[in-house]
Amino acid sequence: FLQNLAKDPLIAHHFEQTDIHVFRQRLIEHMCVVSGGDCVYKGESMFDSHVGLHISQADFDAVVGHLIEALKQQQIGIATRNALLAKLAPMYQDITYH
Repeated sequence: FLQNLAKDPLIAHHFEQTDIHVFRQRLIEHMCVVSGGDCVYKGESMFDSHVGLHISQADFDAVVGHLIEALKQQQIGIATRNALLAKLAPMYQDITYH
């Protein structure tokens, strides 16, 4: 997932100033919490971490597309993928157009 984000010319610029090791850890924590795991997310809110990045719907959709592909590569079933995406979808408002 992270490698594909880094290779995507549409969105790679959003990650140029990102400490990839910290980003990876926060992503793991966040996905764990969102999916109902017994984890603690130590990052900023979705709004605060995306403010000023001017993420468009196209940017958001590209990231979601990479996430879907990564889940498919890991042979995560469609019902599980859709359940995760349903939990992530409400975050659109906090991530885009700030």
